[in-house]
Amino acid sequence: MRASAEGASAAGRRGTGGLIGREEETRALREGLARGRLVTVTGAAGVGKSRLAAATAAPGAGDPVVPWMPLMPWGRVIHVRCPDAGTAAAGTLAARVAAALGEHRPDCAGELTAGPTPDAPRAAAGLTAEDLRTVGQVADGLSGPGPAADRLRATGPVAGPTLLFLDDADAVRTECAGLVQRLLMGVPGLRVLVTCRQALGLGDERVVRLAPLGEAQAMELFLERARAVLPGFRADRAELDRVARICRLVEGVPLAVELAAAQLARDPSVRALAERLERDQCWLAAPGPALRRHRSLRSAVGAAYVLFERPARVVWSRGSVFAGAFTEPTAVYLCSGAGVAPHQVSACLAQLAAAGVLETVGEPGGVRPPRYRMTRAAHDFGAERLRAAGEFPVALERHVLHYRRLASVAENLWSTGNQRQAARLVQDNQEDLTALVERTLARPDAPAEHVTAALGAVADLWFWWAVHGHGEEGRAHLARLLPRHTADDPLAARARWLAALLHAPGDPATARTLLGQAWPAAVMAGDDALIGRVAHVQGMLAWEQGDIRTAADCFRQAADTVPAHAPGGPAPAVSLAALAVVQAPLTPGAALRSARRALAHPGVREDAWATAVARYARACADHHQGHSGRAWHRARRALAALDTGTVLPGVLGAPEAPDMPQVRAALRRLLAEIESGTSAGHPVRATVPSPRTGTVVPVCAASPVLG
Repeated sequence: MRASAEGASAAGRRGTGGLIGREEETRALREGLARGRLVTVTGAAGVGKSRLAAATAAPGAGDPVVPWMPLMPWGRVIHVRCPDAGTAAAGTLAARVAAALGEHRPDCAGELTAGPTPDAPRAAAGLTAEDLRTVGQVADGLSGPGPAADRLRATGPVAGPTLLFLDDADAVRTECAGLVQRLLMGVPGLRVLVTCRQALGLGDERVVRLAPLGEAQAMELFLERARAVLPGFRADRAELDRVARICRLVEGVPLAVELAAAQLARDPSVRALAERLERDQCWLAAPGPALRRHRSLRSAVGAAYVLFERPARVVWSRGSVFAGAFTEPTAVYLCSGAGVAPHQVSACLAQLAAAGVLETVGEPGGVRPPRYRMTRAAHDFGAERLRAAGEFPVALERHVLHYRRLASVAENLWSTGNQRQAARLVQDNQEDLTALVERTLARPDAPAEHVTAALGAVADLWFWWAVHGHGEEGRAHLARLLPRHTADDPLAARARWLAALLHAPGDPATARTLLGQAWPAAVMAGDDALIGRVAHVQGMLAWEQGDIRTAADCFRQAADTVPAHAPGGPAPAVSLAALAVVQAPLTPGAALRSARRALAHPGVREDAWATAVARYARACADHHQGHSGRAWHRARRALAALDTGTVLPGVLGAPEAPDMPQVRAALRRLLAEIESGTSAGHPVRATVPSPRTGTVVPVCAASPVLG
């Protein structure tokens, strides 16, 4: 937080017109206008396109950034506000341009016309009277009959180039492209600056795309606006943390940051503001901005919404059911139907991404298919529209079904040897898998089917909680879902076993209670896999108490009971590896035999995690047997195999190693013990216990399973 606080006070480099955090964009825009004849400033709603363009286009604005045109001495700046969606009749834009050129003054059509610089020398780059007549004729031809050319004043050449600034061209983008193309062809001395959410698509167009502000710049903008509406406003370290949270919630969009700061005039509590923004942000509004659509975030986002055709609007609203990034096939499943054909969804996604409603996640043009994420403001607006249309229950039902199936697919990938793909699938969809659980828990009247789906998804993702270090999150989900699942079925027994596995290192009493509930159900169902895995957790608890004999018996029973290739939990090779680690301090020869059995167990070569754990166990056995050099080399090779992504180097068809940071940490600790000549028995993940001497060392509560 210190870096953010310092950034808020020192990183506010300002571009032209005192804009915060826009120095590079200002430089790019000025250079584009100096080197080209058409520049379009693009970006999502509220990102500050008009403000940046207006500040840069002002005569003599900015610092010298282009050596051969240091102060951008515009002879004339003609600012035309493009018509909005409600007044965008054919030819309206051309008529406004003609009127602005002809009157050379502010009027109902052109908001601003800057005259020539009085003391500047005349330049051939300015518009001549003939140029002005050409512009008028072009505008007349596009807007229909009307003597625009007769209204133009033949003022002769002006000092410096003329800049035509077409602001907010979204509603008339097609007409704007045609008009600009004809003006550039007819008037060689003219330069055009356009603000639009999408580029015009003309050949010589230079595009400056505005992104939201970084956290430090957004914080500085918030603090500046907060002091303006609340004189004397001061933020201590805790307040700065909350300001940073607010800026992250509104994703650094300048309009949203300013509207959020304006709320302090009504309620000076930054904490309350942050908590309300957690739920929704479309309510943000303030009376200050001159443009009506900038007075609330809902209006700013809605101005983009009304420009889309119905299919894109429907995809936008239905897509708001996603909590994170999603793929095109997933969007087709969730967003098609009721007037939107599946083949239309792809085009709608492209349109929404071009307009800044969706962000493309990942590497564009990469091997993996593109993923989309909806911006926060667009997400909240779409959710409002989805509920207003009465489609939220259907969209939620599809979301539940899809991500329940996705969790099942991930577990199947893991159990069939594709563990890296399983972990990547869960990682990519983690936000929506979490939303599946949270939305179910947030509804007291959630259907039993939704509770079952959420619990089944959590149970299927056992490897994500146990192997990849997300045990605390998994425990929290299970603690809230199990009381809501009233059926005493195999799913409940499996979920209780998983909860016991995750509680075993830090809360053995709760783990024993859960095992006592899971064991009878497993026996009654004749589920050998679950019986064996219950025994494995019992071995973990016995090892916690220092009862080595009982722990060894439990791990041996688990290895003998769990069938090979059984999905839903650790493979028998993991129990054999645990047995080897338990045996190593007292009977290293037996430990070595158990480790070899683990490495030779059926299916272990297709199980990257079990292979890595078994190799760790064998290195432990060698170390306790006195073969420290051999143990060091084994541990080193195992660590190198994990780092290169192949558990069995040189073996055809060897599985790719998933991301297993806990296994890496365990191997590094073992290497450190060997190199130091000690056997301290530092705890690792408890699925395979850490090697011990005669002293009982409690297993770390933060490490429930070897992963």
